[in-house]
Amino acid sequence: MSRKARQLSSAGIYHIMLRGINQQQIMEDREDNEKFIEILNNCKLISGYKLYAYCLMGNHLHLIISAEIEPLEQIFKRICVRYVYWYNSKYHRVGHLFQDRFKSEPIKNEGHFLSVLRYIHQNPVKAGIVKNPQDYPYSSYNHYMKSKDDSPVDTDFALDMMSRKRLEEFHSEGSEDACLDIKERPYRLTDERAKEIVMKVSKCKNASEFQLLEIQMRNSCIRKMRKEGLSIRQISRLTGVSKGIVERFRPN
Repeated sequence: MSRKARQLSSAGIYHIMLRGINQQQIMEDREDNEKFIEILNNCKLISGYKLYAYCLMGNHLHLIISAEIEPLEQIFKRICVRYVYWYNSKYHRVGHLFQDRFKSEPIKNEGHFLSVLRYIHQNPVKAGIVKNPQDYPYSSYNHYMKSKDDSPVDTDFALDMMSRKRLEEFHSEGSEDACLDIKERPYRLTDERAKEIVMKVSKCKNASEFQLLEIQMRNSCIRKMRKEGLSIRQISRLTGVSKGIVERFRPN
């Protein structure tokens, strides 16, 4: 089946989403998040794009960028190759890390830009990770709230539309913005509790270690996780094992 052609933005600005293969974690710890942001900033200097926003969410991430010189495909090939090489080396793994190609939606106008900006920065709040956007360390929100000469985030575009104070108020407002995202059912257990169970059951620190387990040990761990109340999607996301395999194991 041929791929659907990407919609083009007349303004050249896009909301981008990247997700892990099988919805697995692609940022396991603070070092991973900081490394991706570093790569994002380094590639910005090479590719010449404008970075308006980012939010890293463990198994997926959101960006708003403007492709100024290189096309989107070249930009994300550059970013992903660098991160996957580093991630695979750190966790002693091989193969793909990101699921298929990145997803994108064109930013249509200034109002749409502001809605997507808020949507991205509210992701950690809606996910129950933090209570306020400013408390999340892996998003661009605080770049907008605090003036920084060396900021890699191009904040002027939004701040020319709204004052910093009004933008802060805008982010605090509830919204039902329909934006590009992962459509999943809510989990019965929080991510933090689920990770604790995965580590307790498997003695593995991350998905890459779990994937090195022998098959019998892996299957035994999956059964125990199901018994502990983790959903199929949650186990797949946290261990990197496909949903098709996890579905075979029912809690007894």
